[in-house]
Amino acid sequence: MASPDPAGVTVTFAGSGDAFGSGGRFQACIHLRPPGRPAPVLLDCGATSLPALRRCGLDPGGIAAVFVSHLHGDHFGGLPFLILDAQFAGRTAPLAVAGPPGIGPRLTEAMECLFPGSSRVRRRFAVEVTELSPGARAAVAGAQADVWQASHPSGAPALILRLTLGGWVIAYTGATAWTPAIAQAAAGADLLIAEAYCWDKPVPHHLRHADLLSHRGELTARRTVLTHMSADMLRRSERACYETAHDGLVLQV
Repeated sequence: MASPDPAGVTVTFAGSGDAFGSGGRFQACIHLRPPGRPAPVLLDCGATSLPALRRCGLDPGGIAAVFVSHLHGDHFGGLPFLILDAQFAGRTAPLAVAGPPGIGPRLTEAMECLFPGSSRVRRRFAVEVTELSPGARAAVAGAQADVWQASHPSGAPALILRLTLGGWVIAYTGATAWTPAIAQAAAGADLLIAEAYCWDKPVPHHLRHADLLSHRGELTARRTVLTHMSADMLRRSERACYETAHDGLVLQV
């Protein structure tokens, strides 16, 4: 593996919230700007992503790729808006979309549901869809993606992602119950972005702060930041064992 670029990756939490806007937060939308000249990529694109990006001063038209952890609306539902906005803005550069098996048909269905006929309109840019299968590795828009299966039913296998950009490694749980795959994806990463949906209340198919605390010794990422927090978790976030994200938080990894 090439040595990491010393400039690092700029990570902006444009959206750090849950599906329901707890705490007034936007849905999942994490902007990664690699060092040097490569175009930025997104981790997830919830339905509120366009206003979230614009509030942070980030250009939606400059995004090279969107990596989708799973096919729920708060992680995936912003794609039709992102694509149509790019169309009206005159984008010509291709947009890569990488996510679970079946993401291509689901994207078409979402576009037709929200804006009938929009999936069939000719554009000046290509939307290049890549299916990411658990256990596989793929290269998308200059990023290397390693993929594990999450525990989060969503109509297709949900994914835990590990992206390598410019030699820097960022792991992302998406939404999932605890699984050993989280520790595998986070091993030695420069940053782990982990869901902490609740403090200790059992909620099926979601990570709790209590889960991360009990498995803390297994998580060997250099830095961990918590996101996708419900109102229950937000009330206790100052007591968290890791840093917590908020909309507009910018990190240099």
